[in-house]
Order: sequence, then C-alpha cells, then structure tokens
Amino acid sequence: MAKQNIDICCHLCYFITVRLSQYAKQLGVSYRTAFRWWKAGKLDAYQLDTGTIIVREPVSAPVPANVALYARVSSADQKEDLERQMQRLKDYAAAKGYQVTRTVSELASGLNDSRPKFLKLLTDASIGTIVVEHRDRATRFGLVYIEQLMAMQGRRLEVIFPSDTDNDLVDDFIAVITSMASRISGRRPSKRRAEKIKQCVEKAMAEDA
Repeated sequence: MAKQNIDICCHLCYFITVRLSQYAKQLGVSYRTAFRWWKAGKLDAYQLDTGTIIVREPVSAPVPANVALYARVSSADQKEDLERQMQRLKDYAAAKGYQVTRTVSELASGLNDSRPKFLKLLTDASIGTIVVEHRDRATRFGLVYIEQLMAMQGRRLEVIFPSDTDNDLVDDFIAVITSMASRISGRRPSKRRAEKIKQCVEKAMAEDA
C-alpha cells in the first residue's frame, strides 16, 4: 500500500496527502486524466520543486448527492463522441465519489435555447449538482447566470474544464466560430478552423499586451 501522510490545516481538518500517480491508481483512472483534473483546478494539490504533484484529500469530505451528468453534441453524426463524453463524465463522478442519480444525453446546438432535457434538469429542484465536461456543453453564453440562479437554490453547476484558453473573451470568440463553422461544414473541419483562429487571436493579444 502506498504511504500516506496526514496533514492538519488551520481549521483542524485532517487531510491525506498522496502523490498524483498514487491518487490516480487508487481511483482507477490514468495519470493523464488525473493530471488534467489538476491543471483544471479540480484537485486540491500542489507541486514540489522536484516536479512531483501532491494531492490533499479531506479524510471525511462531504459527497454531493443527487448528481446529474449532462452530455451534449450538436448533430446525430456525433453519436460516438456523445458516448465518449458521457463515459468521461461517469469516470469523473466515480473518481469524486458522487452519487449519480441521472445521466442525460442530448443532441442540440449550444446556441439553441430549445433543449428540453437540459431545461428539465435546470428546473428539477431534486437535482443538487449538474456536471458537464466543458462550459459550452451547458451553454455557449450566459453560464454565470445559470450558476448564480442555481446557487440561490442551494444547487450548483460543476464544469470539469471551465476554460480552454484561460481567457474568457477568447473562449467566447472560439465558441461562436466553432458553432457557426460546424453548421456550415461539419464538426471536425470546424474544430480545426477554430483552433487556427484561436492561435491567431492569442498571438495578436500577446503582441498587444
């Protein structure tokens, strides 16, 4: 068994600390997946000077109940992408120990407000947490309003990877370009074009900084 250390924080809460590789092994996920969670700020972890990543876990952390997983793609030809997206959500929820009570998959554009399955989750007060992989799976714009309204109800929307570029303006711009391009020429070509546009935008912003 991997050696575990016990830390005590200033509020007298006990934490178990393990290396990221050990943490991933215990949860049954790949190191790459755990590393992505850390980079996205989803783990209470820190990096040593040696490069080793240490994960801190509360000994008795509360586990969210009544969790719903929501996956979405824009067209029917992305069925396999939808299945893979849902599987990643399930892996994440299992690793976090969430009590999943509902899994919802939907075919609809992120710019289309007529998404009955997602709207049903939003209006279902019994669902405490809705988990999505990326923020545009929930909505391309106005995510903060959804989060605040849910918070007022004691609920929350959890986004595993909240940003692709660490710049909200660039993320919004890419979301529009990707959505428009996918309507015109299909998802995969649009993602390649959007990636090129993102690189150009980031380069221009860096030069202006």
